[in-house]
Amino acid sequence: MFGIGNNGATRQLYCIRLKLFCSTTTTANAEPNLLSEFLVNSLGFSTEKAISASSKVTCLKPRNNHKPELVVNYFKQIGLDNAQIKLLVSPAPRLLFADVDKTLKPKIKVFQELGFSGPHLVKVLSRSGAFLRTGLNTGIRPSIEYLRKLLGTDDSVAKAIKRTPGLLSYPLQRVMSPNISFLQNLGCSTLDIQKLILRNPRIFVQKTEWLEDIVQRVEKDFCIRRDSRMFFYGVEMLSSLSKSNLEMKLGIFRSFGWSDSDIITMVQRLPLCLTTSEVKLRNILKFYVEELGYETSYIASHPTLLMFSFEKRVLPRNKILKLLKEKQLIKKVPCFYTVIKCSESEFLENYVMPLRDEMPEVYDFYIKGRN
Repeated sequence: MFGIGNNGATRQLYCIRLKLFCSTTTTANAEPNLLSEFLVNSLGFSTEKAISASSKVTCLKPRNNHKPELVVNYFKQIGLDNAQIKLLVSPAPRLLFADVDKTLKPKIKVFQELGFSGPHLVKVLSRSGAFLRTGLNTGIRPSIEYLRKLLGTDDSVAKAIKRTPGLLSYPLQRVMSPNISFLQNLGCSTLDIQKLILRNPRIFVQKTEWLEDIVQRVEKDFCIRRDSRMFFYGVEMLSSLSKSNLEMKLGIFRSFGWSDSDIITMVQRLPLCLTTSEVKLRNILKFYVEELGYETSYIASHPTLLMFSFEKRVLPRNKILKLLKEKQLIKKVPCFYTVIKCSESEFLENYVMPLRDEMPEVYDFYIKGRN
């Protein structure tokens, strides 16, 4: 029945025990080791993780059509492997006792119609608290239909759900509408609101008072006007950082001699630069200040410098530029900002190709590093 071993007697005994487990009115908690055995033998859980998962299933009365084996078989029928099924079951082992025909198939069909399958389906379902708790016709479908009206296409709806898998845990029309109305009253266009939903749907399921505070801080603390194209990026930035985390990052800039005026200039030009990790900020600021000798005002007015990958873009390109200068392989030496912002194809053609004959080992190293 579950293919747990080669010993026929052991297999038969386990199957009998599991049939009792899945068909009687005994609670799952009364025989926790049975569920643990199933998780270990059918899905490859470690004993420790199986015990931990099975302990989450309490006060459950299994019935004939609510069997773990039926759920696992169904998941395999729609193309999921054991590793993917484990990802689904681990946070919500009660899923193994869902009714396949009445609960799982209809709900999963809705996600499949939006284009979810395989890993993407697993990611969304495993991170969504809505899947088992929320009714199909009372919660999931109405919320998806509301997103369709807001965003226009199923592709956009799927993108929003991928961004925030727990989105369907909320009654979206009720929680999102006040926030949308608030932004509309500020003069924000439908297109701007759609873009913000796609970038960060989580903003719209918060209390309106929270969003009002974010907007006030964007305007007051960073002097970003509502009619600025950076306004929504400022809202997105502040919504993703706690006040303590924001202060910590601002402290990093100040430790390199940045004034509040420098910081405001930078944020007004590119708010999302404050979403850069603290480790990267320290490393990249140290490099620009100590290695390249940049003034804080220059970095503040060119904030895209902070967004490039330090290890994969900034350091390798700086090394190539230094070699070109040393070997005098380039007639007019550009500033580093010009070099760092150009596309990869432009960089290869203008700055790497000249090294192919003169320094083939460097050329090969750079090309291999890209691949």
